[in-house]
Amino acid sequence: MLRIILVRPGSTDFDEQGRIKGSLSIPLNATGRGQVDRVVDELSQLTVDAVYCSPCESAMETASLIARNHSVKRKAVRRLENLDHGLWHGKLIDEVRRQQPRVYKSCQQHPEDVCPPEGEAMPSACRRVRQALTRIVRRHRKGAVAIVVPEPLASIVRCVLEQTDLPNLWAVECDTGVWESIDVAAESTLAAALAFGR
Repeated sequence: MLRIILVRPGSTDFDEQGRIKGSLSIPLNATGRGQVDRVVDELSQLTVDAVYCSPCESAMETASLIARNHSVKRKAVRRLENLDHGLWHGKLIDEVRRQQPRVYKSCQQHPEDVCPPEGEAMPSACRRVRQALTRIVRRHRKGAVAIVVPEPLASIVRCVLEQTDLPNLWAVECDTGVWESIDVAAESTLAAALAFGR
């Protein structure tokens, strides 16, 4: 049995302002550092064999502290980069809601069909997440692995692992400093990751 500990990095200024950070690399703020301290403390009760993360600053800072606490290395994975929000980067979520109400509603009801203007289509993001998870699962058949990625990529990771539908991505965009544990058999995780979205 492999346990995936899915961690959302601590908060950034963009999260607190309700802005879309997407693939921008933004450092933790004071609130975020406090959240990470709490997460590190909570995870200290578990054994973590490896820590993988998105290559953005908030995820790497969060992952580094978790890895140090468990005396393992942190590995940034390019395929775990957050969703490219294109022209939405830096915009307030409320601004998108007001200026593009149809697109905003579509993102609520059918997130699997979303492609931000000049950004990354959801099927493309799901495909690279499957590829990243497939490699991680092949490398770790048992034990516990932490994966530190911001929203909305964290929700995509969870959906690939659990074979569930994507949630309302606007509702989770600014979720930070929380974690969840997903216990899966390595073989079924690999199969699910490969099969998702086909």
